[in-house]
Amino acid sequence: MTHPSGTQPAPRRTPLDAEERVRSEVNFSQLVAEHLVAKGRFRITADSPEMVDLWQTVARRVGEMLQRPVVSYANGRDIVITFAQRTPNLTTQS
Repeated sequence: MTHPSGTQPAPRRTPLDAEERVRSEVNFSQLVAEHLVAKGRFRITADSPEMVDLWQTVARRVGEMLQRPVVSYANGRDIVITFAQRTPNLTTQS
C-alpha cells in the first residue's frame, strides 16, 4: 500500500492481554508513586482510550498506596497524574 508523500501509516497497536494489564498496573503504580513523592507530578503520553484507562487505574492505585488523594487529567494525547489540591473545609461542624 502506498502512502502520500511525507506521511507514515498509523501504527497498529496490539491490546494488552489480561496478564500484561495486571503487570502494567502493578509496575507502573510503583514507578508513579516514587515519581509523585519526588516531583509531585507525573506526565506520560496516553493517546488511546486503553492507555488512558490504564493510567487512570494506576492513579487510583497510587492514591491508595500513598493514602493521599491523587487525580489524573487526560487531554487525548497526554495524561498527568498529580496530588489533588486540598480544599479548605467550608462547613464547620460543632
